[in-house]
Amino acid sequence: MTTATATTEHPEIAQRRLECLDKLNETVESSPSGLFCRGTWDGWQCWPDAAAGSSAYALCPPFITGFDPTRFAHKFCDEYGEWFRHPTTNKTWSNYTSCINYDDFEWRQQVRTIYETGYSISLIALILSLGILSYFRSLKCARITLHMNLFASFASNNTLWLLWFRLVLADPEVLRHNGTPCIALHLVLHYFLLTNYAWMLCEGFYLHTVLVSAFISEKKLVNWLVVLGWTAPGLVIMVYGFLRAYASSPMDTIECWMNETSYGTVLIAPVCISMLLNLLFMCNIIRVVLLKLKAPAGPQGTGPSRTILQAFRATLLLVPLLGLQYMLTPFRPDPGHPYERTYETISAFTASFQGIFVAVLFCFFNGEVIAQVKRKWRTVFLRTRTNSYTATQVSPVRLQFIRSGPPVPGEDKV
Repeated sequence: MTTATATTEHPEIAQRRLECLDKLNETVESSPSGLFCRGTWDGWQCWPDAAAGSSAYALCPPFITGFDPTRFAHKFCDEYGEWFRHPTTNKTWSNYTSCINYDDFEWRQQVRTIYETGYSISLIALILSLGILSYFRSLKCARITLHMNLFASFASNNTLWLLWFRLVLADPEVLRHNGTPCIALHLVLHYFLLTNYAWMLCEGFYLHTVLVSAFISEKKLVNWLVVLGWTAPGLVIMVYGFLRAYASSPMDTIECWMNETSYGTVLIAPVCISMLLNLLFMCNIIRVVLLKLKAPAGPQGTGPSRTILQAFRATLLLVPLLGLQYMLTPFRPDPGHPYERTYETISAFTASFQGIFVAVLFCFFNGEVIAQVKRKWRTVFLRTRTNSYTATQVSPVRLQFIRSGPPVPGEDKV
């Protein structure tokens, strides 16, 4: 496995390179007798002098994604005192193939497949939901407007995650280059990730306000929520981007910022806060709903409407589900822990299939949407049946016309 020279050198690689050069300079005078390969730096690892016909061994570098740092890589010195050259590139070659834990690699590929499958299915469901809600104008109301913004947020986030997997994680060179485009993709991706939870908070706040406050302008409320849902995450991302861009440790600004650092708290905290607020809203909504259901109905009724109750049930089901992986972050197992794979698999399912849960509960299982689709289907179906019936009644006349030909002028008078 050949090493590659990165445009932006990894901080640990830079430190190791300097240490290696100092070490090699110190051992020049104590080189072994006879034919040998002189120690060298290959871009990842420092290799000591090796006698001709032998191999040098070194622990696998821990900073390479997918490598097991407890394993050993090796570099062969041939009988002529030359480091082995790869027959394809004719360049000196260090064998890092033994560094890969293929069992762990296959498992991580399976987790990645779960992510990509979940995001793809969710994206299709969200696009269908947006199409349905946009098509039926009779569904337009404040609550549906919030649903559509929520769907748009999830659809954008899913699309960006798929791009991240395909364009960044699939190409190690992009990670090593650590260019501006992949950092920008990281920031935009996490912006839409935050908007998901911001819009879930808007959904909960809207239901709470409609049920608790009797006199309120829903139009003004929705306008304020639109501003909150799209701008508040932007402020958080600006703070996150500023702090990480000017981080004191070089390890915080490498590999397109995909490595986990303490700055991730800036993103996790708003998600957890929005979920806690939504849970408080849900508890108060339950209290208000129970009071209104027990209260005697007045002339115009005091109970909550059926559509509000449906939306409340959908939101109540989603709140514990969305963001589950962030709520469990403090309990995340360490790498190599027996429960690490279980945790990562659950996180992959809960994160990638969020979109389809949102689409199912707020659109596909929405009573108003189902009623509109049935009404449209009946209209089209009955119209087709009517046209078919008319054609059946007319067809014998046409058949008689074809058989007898056009009437002869004056024939009816004979």
